[in-house]
Order: sequence, then C-alpha cells, then structure tokens
Amino acid sequence: MIPLGSLPGVQIWRSLDEVPAGLGPTAVVIGNFDGVHLGHRHVVSRAREVADARGLIVVAVTFDPHPMAVLRPEHAPTTLTSVDERAALLGDCGADAVLAMPFDRGVAAWTPEEFVERVLVDALHAAVVVVGANFRFGNKAAGDVATLRETGARFGFEAEGIALDGGPQVWSSTYVRMSLAAGDVAGAAEALGRPYSVRGKVVRGDQRGRELGYPTANVPTTDLTAVPPDGVYAGWLRRVDTGERLPAAISVGTNPTFHGVRERRVESYVLDRTDLELYGVEVEVSFVERLRGMVAFSSVEELIEQMKDDVDRARELLT
Repeated sequence: MIPLGSLPGVQIWRSLDEVPAGLGPTAVVIGNFDGVHLGHRHVVSRAREVADARGLIVVAVTFDPHPMAVLRPEHAPTTLTSVDERAALLGDCGADAVLAMPFDRGVAAWTPEEFVERVLVDALHAAVVVVGANFRFGNKAAGDVATLRETGARFGFEAEGIALDGGPQVWSSTYVRMSLAAGDVAGAAEALGRPYSVRGKVVRGDQRGRELGYPTANVPTTDLTAVPPDGVYAGWLRRVDTGERLPAAISVGTNPTFHGVRERRVESYVLDRTDLELYGVEVEVSFVERLRGMVAFSSVEELIEQMKDDVDRARELLT
C-alpha cells in the first residue's frame, strides 16, 4: 500500500486507470464539488480529520463533465471551476488526491453497487467514505448514504453523511450561481468562503482602455463558465505564475459606448498601474463588490469621468 505522505502535492487522476496500483487505505469524499464552497469544505475537513486519526490518504472523487451535461444537456449548469481549479481548491482544504471521473452514459448506467465496487473498493481501497447527507449516486440516483452504509458493511468500509449546517440555500453551487447571476458577488463569496473568480490568459483587446488612460487586462469568457452580469466591480487580479495579487476595477460586458464589440470580456484595470505587460499571462480575476451596472455613455469624456469614479470607489473598497 502507498503510505500517507508519499503523494507530493495534490494529485489529479483523470480516470480509474490512472489511480496508482496499491493505493490505500483511503478516506474518500464524493461529489461534483463545483466551486468548492463551504459545504464541500466541511465534508473534506471531516474526511481529513478521520484520515489523520487513522493514517489514511484523502481522495476526492468528482465528475467531468458535470453529470447534467450528459443526462440533460439543455439544463446543464454553468461551471464555477475547471477540474484543475477544483483540484487545487480541494487540495487546499485537505485532499491528497482528486479522481476526476470521466462521466458518460455508461457510467450513468452503473448501479450504486457497481459504483461502490469499481471506484471505492477496487480502485481506491476505501476505509471511510464521507459525503453530504443528501448525497445520491448510481443509476437514476438510486443510491444514498444508507446504501453506502449497507454496501460498506459488506466490503469493509465505513460511511458517514454530514449535515451541512449552512443550509442548502447558502451552501450549494446552485446558490452561488444564482447570486452571481444577480450580480451579488458578495453573496457568492459568503457561500464560497472566498471571492468568486474567473481564470484565463490575457488576450490583446482593442486597447481603448490604454488610450483613455486605464489600460486593462482582457480575459475572454465562454457561455459554459459562470460570470457575473455586465457591470463594473471592485476586485483583485492575481498573476498565476508569480502569485502577485493586485487591486483592480473590473468591467464585465461588451463596452456599449463603443459599437462593434460583440464578445463579452472581463477587463481588469490594476489600480494606478499603467506599466504592466500581461499579454499571454494566465491570471485569476476575483470579484469582491459590484459597483454599478453597464451603461452606454453619450461621450468619451463622460465615460472617462465615470471610470475615474469607479477607480476611486474600488480603491476605497479594497484598501
């Protein structure tokens, strides 16, 4: 068996075949973990507590893509975190490794017993399984915590369902998405335990911000990733390569004052910095507070005056 502490950093296994032979024994947590909100952290922390007491490795099992994207794609939610971001966040709260299970209709057809045997027993050699109290799994969501306990008694592992004290309205990925859709980035941060962020490489824009005295780092968005509605926000820009975190005024939208821009962008002006060259650099943009909605101004001068006010308010909020 691979002993606790022999896994350097958080490991990401993208299939059952990538799980190291001889792994175990493990404490396993299971869920979509999109966003890794406070409820998810509560479950992982409990598994970490048990693992430390018993000398186990903590493995988080998640799914890629989200099961809804396969079973009912027209109702699939936007994602809050990529698999890599999810793994890093799970590692931060106590996981040693993350198994990102490829999810397709074949996996969806597994009975709860098949899932237990293939994943928990044969691959992960689970000694303990910790999930949220409302956890469901297997074909047609037929399995629950009671199923885990029953199968665990046969296969030699214990199962624990954790009541999430924050309540489903707060500690849920759905709540985070609803908050973001309403522009309530502070509410989303309360449920996540940190500001919501988007991540990507800075691309070259139309450079109008530079011409106006407010150069911005532009990160493209997609329809698959949750992004707050059009508007201006106070927040932070972090360089992924160096970890440097800088205060920023952030614009989300299509710049309606200037016609012809179609794609939505996340544009970050780092406060009081005009010397940054970030093209091609991967950055993380975090949203702290919404300042205002998006407006089409009648003149460039009016826009510049408003941008100055936005920057002043962002500076006040972030200081």
